[in-house]
Amino acid sequence: MVARVLTARHEALPLARPFRISRGVKTVADVIVVEIVQEGIVGRGEGVPYARYGEDVAGSLAALQAVGDAIRAGASREDLLRAMSAGAARNAVDCALWDLEARLSGRRVFDRLGLPDPLAPVPTALTVGLDEPDRMRAAAHELRDAPLIKVKVDASDPAAQLRAVRDGAPHPRLIVDPNESWSLDEVRDLQDLMVDLRVDLLEQPLPAGQDEGLRGFVSGIPIAADESLHTAQDLGDLPDGYSVVNVKLDKTGGLTAALELRDAAQARGLGLMTGCMISSSLSIAPALAIAADSAFVDLDGPFWLAEDRPGGIANDHGMLVPPRTDFWGGSV
Repeated sequence: MVARVLTARHEALPLARPFRISRGVKTVADVIVVEIVQEGIVGRGEGVPYARYGEDVAGSLAALQAVGDAIRAGASREDLLRAMSAGAARNAVDCALWDLEARLSGRRVFDRLGLPDPLAPVPTALTVGLDEPDRMRAAAHELRDAPLIKVKVDASDPAAQLRAVRDGAPHPRLIVDPNESWSLDEVRDLQDLMVDLRVDLLEQPLPAGQDEGLRGFVSGIPIAADESLHTAQDLGDLPDGYSVVNVKLDKTGGLTAALELRDAAQARGLGLMTGCMISSSLSIAPALAIAADSAFVDLDGPFWLAEDRPGGIANDHGMLVPPRTDFWGGSV
């Protein structure tokens, strides 16, 4: 029998500044950290319970406790796909097992997946949070040399918000994220403006479950599904107005299921975006395996923290510099 020691804990990571979206304001990132020890080797993973999906810290810790005996006895990542629901708890333990397997085998995760290691820096979206248009313009101006900006908007005055951001940053590519706050009328009425402002992607404009209006809808720019899609099993119900899917490990419940979603989405001809919650670099490192195949990468979560984990990712003017090779996924 495999002998493992499993620990799971909550960590509250203060943000350097408030993060505002249409659903509210965040000042602290509450994360779950899982560590699994086997033969003296430690594997780590992190998940972010998200209230939008009915998750909280206590429920995530309880879910981990419920499968604790199985994990300690040697349960595999595939076993967890059957034993746990998709979400932050499964993400944390799945990624911890990937890390543990790599360190025990001496073969890094990225090597096992046929990816270059270390990965080269990749452009990541840097986020302009929801605010008054003048403040959004100023925030965008600070990011004017970045390759990609993601702008959070709502339904109060999205045209003014978008114009302000483009005025502050004339050159970067743009992702517009209303976080489910628009109606189909806004999607239609803002099409010309978004085309004029050279928006590259519109992310989840309509509420999940209320996006049937996108079935057969022809948009002037690609529309990405975020809250409307969690795992590969959701693809069959996705309206065809979506041409991109946002893969987040906290939604899929880990890297194992994220790879399954990646493959299924590509088989359907859908483009990929890799996203994240506000988190530490321990959440981001596994997501780089999906980012390698993504047209859009949005992994700036740790850049909002007052302090990230040592050895994590870095921001070089909008280029995501991967973590140290011994940070997650094995060592060299």
